[in-house]
Amino acid sequence: MSGFDSNPFVHPVDVNPFQDPSVTQVTNTEGLEEFNPFSARALATAAAAQAELLKQQAELEKKAAELQRKEEELQSRDTARGKENNWPPLPKFFPIKPCFYQDFNEEIPMEYHRVCKMMYYLWMYHCVTLFLNLLACLAYFTVKAENGVDFGLSILWFLLFSPGAFVCWYRPVYKAFRSDSSFSFFFFFFIFSFQVIVYIIQSVGIPRWGNSGWISAISVIRTNLAVAVFMLVVAGFFTVNAVLAVVLLKMVHSKYRRTGASFQKAQQEFSQGVVTNRNFQTAAATAASSAVQGAFQ
Repeated sequence: MSGFDSNPFVHPVDVNPFQDPSVTQVTNTEGLEEFNPFSARALATAAAAQAELLKQQAELEKKAAELQRKEEELQSRDTARGKENNWPPLPKFFPIKPCFYQDFNEEIPMEYHRVCKMMYYLWMYHCVTLFLNLLACLAYFTVKAENGVDFGLSILWFLLFSPGAFVCWYRPVYKAFRSDSSFSFFFFFFIFSFQVIVYIIQSVGIPRWGNSGWISAISVIRTNLAVAVFMLVVAGFFTVNAVLAVVLLKMVHSKYRRTGASFQKAQQEFSQGVVTNRNFQTAAATAASSAVQGAFQ
């Protein structure tokens, strides 16, 4: 007939699927032990894994604490401008503290390092020249008592122009290179142009102006040769100052043209600086409140 050995109308035979040979062969394999999570071996493995996790957590916490410490150190160095002042480099016991922060490597872009440092060296050379001018005018005073005016003015120029040059033209050019500030560039060009004129006047050496220039030095040659030679050296220092100032002014101007600064940006920076200035805001608020009170009285 059909070739089927089973009768579909007969009650089916109970078949256990777990008695399949492939299943019984795996379950009856010798050496397979029942896993006990509370056995000594399992507990030891869990303890070792927990210890490793605790060790890693401790290392992470140590690194986090180190980063937090460094961040707190940086924040402790911060002032209102973001940095702790480090210039001039005065001893810690000194009653006067540094007034400015200066770091060429950190604040000045690499392409401006050279010219910015040269401006700093020019300021140092400027201070040395003024000090030598003071000594030359002192020697000039010893030749003739009437030259005491030059000696007195030389002291004034040294005390006034040394810090004045740092604040009025060196710091503006430093800020200009640091933050690409158009306003700082224009302020520097305006002040430094006058500084070049002052160098030229000082190198000329007009009598009774407190400068050991060429005219003053030549006038002493017949009176005292040693003093005249010293004054001629100082006149040479003033001349070198003037030449270096002109050269550096051109170098700064060439860098300025590459930065994309403009007079319009300088005006915007100045207006923004005035508006955001706290003193200006306080004065404006006081003026407004006074006007309102006056209107209601």
